[in-house]
Amino acid sequence: MTQEDSALDALVRKRIRGLRSAMGWSLDDLAARCYLSPSTLSRIETGHRRISLDQLSAIARALGTSLDQLVESTADDDVLIRPQHDAARGLTTWMLNRQPGVIVAKLRLTKPAPTSAEALKVHPGRDWFTVLSGAVTLVLGDRRIVVETGQAAEFSTMIPHAFGAHGGPAEALGILDQDGRRTHLRSLPDGGEDEDTEEGRGS
Repeated sequence: MTQEDSALDALVRKRIRGLRSAMGWSLDDLAARCYLSPSTLSRIETGHRRISLDQLSAIARALGTSLDQLVESTADDDVLIRPQHDAARGLTTWMLNRQPGVIVAKLRLTKPAPTSAEALKVHPGRDWFTVLSGAVTLVLGDRRIVVETGQAAEFSTMIPHAFGAHGGPAEALGILDQDGRRTHLRSLPDGGEDEDTEEGRGS
């Protein structure tokens, strides 16, 4: 076992004990729920017994968590949120969650919203954002709406839309579905834009 594996093994045991304690369960309580003997569970928690995959799965279910969460790494990449900057679009993005489906992201906008109708995008779903600082111009079809600090906006993304900074840099917190992420946040690896994100100052 490598040092890294050993550290993760110790962390898993601490997680089991910590979750059990947080629920107010004794060793007997958890043992009964995962069909292990209290002595076996005690040796697992204290590191005096190796944990089999079957035992770990049963313990995770009993504790109301998943096997993946119980054994997830504590590497810095799991903690630090590094911004992705797109200078051409004037957009810096901090992805605040890693789960599939709905995306939560902090956005910093420095360029104004586009003025041409060709730059507006359409995709299925709804977008929501709240402005943390500055002001954001939201373009919805023929409408240009200024959303100021502390205000929020929600809209159907089937309406041609885009947004950008209004009168200076702005920061916003956005909730986007996968289509919104693909349309508004993704850049090509070479720094260029794909069809969906070209001109994208988008939500």
